[in-house]
Amino acid sequence: GYHRHISHRAYDCHPAVRLVFLLFGAAAAQNSALRWCRDHRIHHQKVDRDEDPYNIKKGFFWAHMGWIYYESNEDDDFTVAPDLARDPLILWQEKYYLPILLLVGFVLPAAAGALVGRSFGGFLFGGLVRVVVVHHLTFFINSMAHYVGSRPYSIDNTARDSWWLAIITYGEGYHNYHHRFAADYRNGIRWWHFDPTKWLIAALASSGLAWRLTEYREEHILKAKLETQLKLAHAKLETAPQEISE
Repeated sequence: GYHRHISHRAYDCHPAVRLVFLLFGAAAAQNSALRWCRDHRIHHQKVDRDEDPYNIKKGFFWAHMGWIYYESNEDDDFTVAPDLARDPLILWQEKYYLPILLLVGFVLPAAAGALVGRSFGGFLFGGLVRVVVVHHLTFFINSMAHYVGSRPYSIDNTARDSWWLAIITYGEGYHNYHHRFAADYRNGIRWWHFDPTKWLIAALASSGLAWRLTEYREEHILKAKLETQLKLAHAKLETAPQEISE
């Protein structure tokens, strides 16, 4: 919800679905949608540059979680997200972010646990442990997905594709493709690519709860791959004389 729908507008969906995204997005304890998506849009626009909030070139730890501990001077600047800054539902979540986080993120799991006589277990595992695990899996996209893997669609930035990272991040591991085609509702574009988020969006579309799914044509994808291979070939040719002399 925060990523493919709100940040990149890769598809539209029913207001009830948006509400669910905002409620459980707040429960992830990763900030309001307005601020999370603002930061993510800046990341795409300024990737690998000083303005990039989680710039991998500042180090693995910085990209993973270090950046969170430093308040940006632009924290209340939503210039890159004017559509979100005037969206009533997103502004409602921004205003009540903390109560929603506590109620949905911690009270609800405790209440669910209480149904089987394990309220503290629900709070512990459905609340605290879940938040820690989800945080680090999400952080891997900012760090590991810019550190290991292949770059078949673009070598102009550090984003990389990693099939194993896709398995633990609901399909977000195909990050090189995502940075090249950010508006695509898919990250894993082949049928064998593990991308449960893509499947969920497709399921919502088949039930009429989502529509306008953006999907780049095969010729655009092929062009990106060919351009990348050409750049790699040119890079090898530039170093060939030096390699031969050595």
